[in-house]
Amino acid sequence: MPADERFAVRRESARASVPHPLTAAPAPAGVPLPPGLALRGRLATGARRPETPRGFGRGGSGSRTPRSGRGGGPRRAYERARRAWDRPLTAYYVILGSSLLITVLGLVMVYSASMIKALDISKPATYFFGKQFLAAVIGGGLMLIAARMPVKLHRGLAYPILMVTVFLMILVQVPGIGMSVNGNQNWLYLGGPFQLQPSEFGKLALILWGADLLARKQDKRLLTQWKHMLVPLVPVAFMLLGLIMLGGDMGTAIILTAILFGLLWLAGAPTRLFAGVLGFAAVLAFLLIRTSPNRMSRLACMGVSEPDPEGGCWQAAHGIYALASGGWFGSGLGASVEKWGQLPEPHTDFIFAITGEELGLAGTLSVLALFAALGYAGIRVAGRTEDPFVRYAAGGVTTWITAQAVINIGAVLGLLPIAGVPLPLFSYGGSALLPTMFAVGLMIAFAREDPAAKAALAMRRPGVRWKTMRRRVKKRSSGER
Repeated sequence: MPADERFAVRRESARASVPHPLTAAPAPAGVPLPPGLALRGRLATGARRPETPRGFGRGGSGSRTPRSGRGGGPRRAYERARRAWDRPLTAYYVILGSSLLITVLGLVMVYSASMIKALDISKPATYFFGKQFLAAVIGGGLMLIAARMPVKLHRGLAYPILMVTVFLMILVQVPGIGMSVNGNQNWLYLGGPFQLQPSEFGKLALILWGADLLARKQDKRLLTQWKHMLVPLVPVAFMLLGLIMLGGDMGTAIILTAILFGLLWLAGAPTRLFAGVLGFAAVLAFLLIRTSPNRMSRLACMGVSEPDPEGGCWQAAHGIYALASGGWFGSGLGASVEKWGQLPEPHTDFIFAITGEELGLAGTLSVLALFAALGYAGIRVAGRTEDPFVRYAAGGVTTWITAQAVINIGAVLGLLPIAGVPLPLFSYGGSALLPTMFAVGLMIAFAREDPAAKAALAMRRPGVRWKTMRRRVKKRSSGER
């Protein structure tokens, strides 16, 4: 046989001895084939691949599953917002961000609203802004300190702050020491251009002391008795109210009363008890307003749209004028007309009116949204904690800030009588800004004390994250690439 024929025969025999790559070897009896090998055997023997039902293959509508990252409409957006709000650090960031935004925007508006007033009293245009900026820097330091302090230290400061505040409020009534501003005897002179209003610190003192008192009584299960719920909380609150009313400051007394009601509500006061205290406070407020011509004139200015011929309700009417002339987006920052002597107190009680005139409806709604976010975050902190002191203190601070904001804005809008209280974190006044920023730092500390927030903050530290990453990386041999 020729050599080429012998080579062809050997090649054919070799091909016959080597199994085809798509052909499965016969399996021993009782031993099932692996799925992949069985499939290759069926393909090699000519079995047809099962057809995919129409609509369920590639490109069919049946194989498409909804993706969470695209589309979805309002319901999906709502679910995303709800999941974002349920994160552990949401309240922490909302309180910090909204309070800082309110303070910064307030500094801008204080500068814009107080320029003409400063020039009118022969001072530089930045006179009031400089004092407010200094108070904001000091208040920022107090907020940082309060945010870093543990809850036990806050409880330890309750009694010292209350005693110091009561002492300063008594000094206000001493002739030669206390000062009278706009008819109210509630200021202490500190030297130079600086003054102090101790009644503003009375709000913080009542919150800390009242929260510590109610928390200790709750631990001993004494709040079920109405005597322990009212005594000594209500008598001490009425003592502070009496010292404030001696100076004639009705607005601060209203805020302090709101804080007292907030603490009683959080403590679970029965409806009859709550209604009784509320009725007594209403009767007392009616008598105080009825016996004061100044307070009666403020009450009569609710809802007015123009001043009377004798000049009454001038401030209330021009506050409405400022808001009405602002339009949708305002006349521009610094372009207010009412601050040129028409609107009294444009940088303190009625700074919201100047904001509406210069920034328009968009600016006022932004301020309202920031206060709403701050209040809602405070409610979240008070509602999710297991510590009674944190619940009472956070609820008291939230009541303080929201009630004061509602009273101030309601007076500017003509819906409430003019109470003479500043807009928290926004209006000019260092005595009001310092305790409010400390109270915001208090809520930040409470938001950080949440166990889930603690864990989330710990994971954000660079050292912890680096160690976590090192634990997740597997060690490789020296020769592996």
